[in-house]
Amino acid sequence: MPKEHRKMISKNKKARHEYAIIDHYEAGMVLQGTEVKSIRLGRVNLKDCYAKIKKGEVFVHQMHIGACPFTYYDNHDPLRVRKLLLHYHEIRKLIGKVNEKGFSLIPLDIYFKDGKIKMTIALAKGKKVHDKREDIRRRDEKRDMDRERKYR
Repeated sequence: MPKEHRKMISKNKKARHEYAIIDHYEAGMVLQGTEVKSIRLGRVNLKDCYAKIKKGEVFVHQMHIGACPFTYYDNHDPLRVRKLLLHYHEIRKLIGKVNEKGFSLIPLDIYFKDGKIKMTIALAKGKKVHDKREDIRRRDEKRDMDRERKYR
């Protein structure tokens, strides 16, 4: 689906710096009503969250969804563990990869797609310090080249 039909809510900016993205998957989320209201208001933070597979199901941990300001009682726990909805064959593929050393599941972003809240999770491998430095050097060189092209 083209990205024009997506409305971005939140991104995990640090994920692409800290991890090398191998593959990514689109997942639905099981949410409570007050969580949906808070996400619509943009009160979500993906900074330190991660995903785990337990008993053939995928769960996201440490994703902070702020309390909804319009509800006074029966509000949700901001850091509760939330279930992700993926196809069976995708979960089987992820189980095989995550069991390998060094691979992990990292949420990249949350967005609206056709009125539903979706999350992109990535199969990722942690970068070493020299890999991060290489990325920073490449980014700086590209910026300098673009600056030179602009002035010519």
